[in-house]
Amino acid sequence: MLEIVQSGGWLMLPILLCSLVAMGIVGERFWTLRRNRLAPAGLVGRVQAGLKKGQLDQSQIQQLASDSPLGRILATGLVNARHGRDIMKESIEEVAAQVVHDLERFLNTLGTVAAITPMLGLLGTVVGMIDVFSAIMLHGAGDAALLAGGISKALITTAAGLTVAIPAMFFHRFFVRRVEEITVAMEQQAIHLVDILHGDREEAPKVSRSGKA
Repeated sequence: MLEIVQSGGWLMLPILLCSLVAMGIVGERFWTLRRNRLAPAGLVGRVQAGLKKGQLDQSQIQQLASDSPLGRILATGLVNARHGRDIMKESIEEVAAQVVHDLERFLNTLGTVAAITPMLGLLGTVVGMIDVFSAIMLHGAGDAALLAGGISKALITTAAGLTVAIPAMFFHRFFVRRVEEITVAMEQQAIHLVDILHGDREEAPKVSRSGKA
């Protein structure tokens, strides 16, 4: 492996650096973008149950805000619920924008790595081919082994750049899609809480197994 890196030339160093950055971001995003951490299942139901029992005081709302990003959104809505539906929705949207910004952290960097590593690899190949043609000018084209070895070394950077760029692009799109799905789920639960607090939504009647309400 070390020989391959050395034969690829100095442009292998930024490509290796990009690979380390990409791996770090992928690991961090996998850890951060866990659904059970961002939007725990049944959280709105627990908040609704607490509202019905009158058990949501200021300390519990603060605890809700610190537990998860969805809890932060819901807590903001609860604090501003007394100001009316429009103010409540506006406050939720402001906090949700901050939460989404946090969810998208480092994704632009990962996309940049996916975009620039193939160009770095291509640049390394161009530099290598310049060296090959310089050798031809000095020694002629009679030594096929020399030419083949020089071209092979020139192509190493392109292969390395693509090896880094392809997974980086895949994970970039994967995480963008995950953020979109989590954002939609949070939005739906926040709207559900707004409708519950302002009486615009009723719970569906429970249906027994016989089909009767």
